[in-house]
Order: sequence, then structure tokens, then C-alpha cells
Amino acid sequence: MNKQEIGTFLLRVMLGVTFFMHGLSKFQGGLDNISGWFQSIGIPGFMAYAVATIEVAGGIALIVGLGTRIISVLFACILAGAIIYVKLPAGFMGNEEGAGYEMDLMLMVLALHLVLNGSRFLSLDSKLLTYKKGQESKSIAS
Repeated sequence: MNKQEIGTFLLRVMLGVTFFMHGLSKFQGGLDNISGWFQSIGIPGFMAYAVATIEVAGGIALIVGLGTRIISVLFACILAGAIIYVKLPAGFMGNEEGAGYEMDLMLMVLALHLVLNGSRFLSLDSKLLTYKKGQESKSIAS
């Protein structure tokens, strides 16, 4: 274990918590309302359900370190969509009409870091991969 692994672990957990909370707020606010808002900005309404589910389930998965790279790709796609469809007109820092895309861009870079590097420290992925490797070596030895 080194400082980079601990740092990446902290990034993974914070990204997971952030997305979990955003997804949870979508469910609490009513997905029908979110769906209507998605439609009003030109995104199919069913995507609200997909995004909220990915945010909640993916957030939990990142916190425990399960499927980190795959979930991070999904999060990067969600963030790219948020920047393009919602935040871009307001600019980097935002304007009186709404928030800018600086935070979304930062979260997307964080997600891409996890895609490229993974995060094995205190992750279920590392436990499952160790188990699988152990099983393969036992089969080969037999």
C-alpha cells in the first residue's frame, strides 16, 4: 500500500458518495418530475430513470469498490451529457441563469482517473480478483 493507492481510494469513495446523493435526490424529488425536465431539454424521459439508477447503484458500487472502472465510464458519460445538454450555455463558472460546468468537468476528470487507474485499495474488486486468481491456480495445479 502506498500514498497513491490511499489517494485514489479517497477519490473513489467521494465520487461514489457524490453520485449516490445526486441519484437519491432524483428519487426523492420524484422521477416523473425529473423525466419531464429531461424531456423539456431534449433528452428522452426514460433516461431520467436510467441516470438515477446508475447514480444510486453506481455510487454504492464505487464506495465498496465493485466494478470501479465500468461504473466510472458510466459516470463520465452522465457528466458529459450534463455538461453538453445543461451546463455549457452557462459557461465554465456559470451565470445568473445557472451553475457552470466546472464541477461536472472536475468530477468527469476524477471518473476518468478511475477508469485509467482503477482503485484496488479496500475494494471488493481486489478481493474477488484475488479469489478468482486463487481458483485458477488451483485448477491449473490439479
